[in-house]
Amino acid sequence: MTSTTSALRSGATGALVLAVALGLAGSAAAQTTVTRSETVPAGKSARLVIVPNLKKDCSTGPMPEIRVVTPPKFGSLITKSGKLKTPAKYRCPNKDTEAQAIFYQGNAGYTGNDTVVVEIKDSDGQIEKRDIRITVEAGKPDDKAKEKKDTTDL
Repeated sequence: MTSTTSALRSGATGALVLAVALGLAGSAAAQTTVTRSETVPAGKSARLVIVPNLKKDCSTGPMPEIRVVTPPKFGSLITKSGKLKTPAKYRCPNKDTEAQAIFYQGNAGYTGNDTVVVEIKDSDGQIEKRDIRITVEAGKPDDKAKEKKDTTDL
């Protein structure tokens, strides 16, 4: 009787583990991963991610959640919330909304490569992983390109 009970428990536990594993695999499969590259001038902050609290139908939803999965090794991140007006070419154009953003700044004197991985849960509850490859380059004193992006303002 003991061996039958152990076998039943073992079988039930195995089935439970399999069900949980399949459930987790299904969750992971539903998540999308986006890999992109950013170039950041040394000594400057650059916006890596900005996510508005707009649902797919352009209605207002809960604030997006941004979780840092892999922090940078050669810099730091700043998370900021604020208001913005969406660009004219955005799926919900010219809409005033709340947003979450992450900015990156390389360590003092550092030039080279860095990586940041974040998970973003948008207002519709969809989760996207972003693998951001960062190149920190020596900046030019008169470089004004991407002026808005090079600040911690949204």
